[in-house]
Amino acid sequence: MTATALAIATALGLGFAPFAPGTVGSAAGLALWAVLPRTDGWLGLTIIVVAVVGTWAAGVAERRYQARDPGAVVIDEVLGMLITLFAIRPGWRLALAGFALFRVFDVIKPYPSNRLERLPGGIGIMADDAMAGIYANIGLRLLMLSLPGGWW
Repeated sequence: MTATALAIATALGLGFAPFAPGTVGSAAGLALWAVLPRTDGWLGLTIIVVAVVGTWAAGVAERRYQARDPGAVVIDEVLGMLITLFAIRPGWRLALAGFALFRVFDVIKPYPSNRLERLPGGIGIMADDAMAGIYANIGLRLLMLSLPGGWW
């Protein structure tokens, strides 16, 4: 089970990217979004599954690597990207804007993200990125309101 958990936590090894593994994990979330059916139901179900399974896997990885929020764990970025794009149905321009927004919120960790990452185990690993995804989702909605409809 440990090997399965580590494969999930690292998004099939993408977390071992030599440069910017968090960005690579976010790109994996964008790729997963791209192959899902364009319905809120499928995306919502995927978010729930990634959140539950990812929390378990991230906790296993944290214990295995004996480090708090190990850099190789990127399933949290996958979750954050899916949340970023939830219930928006963006085109590719807006999806890429969401990618950029999510990366910004994931790095700067505005309140309460900075507090959520202190939660223990896999919950803490996943919660701050889920919050960053919520912020990015709101940011995308504001962007949609401020730009002409054909842009995205």
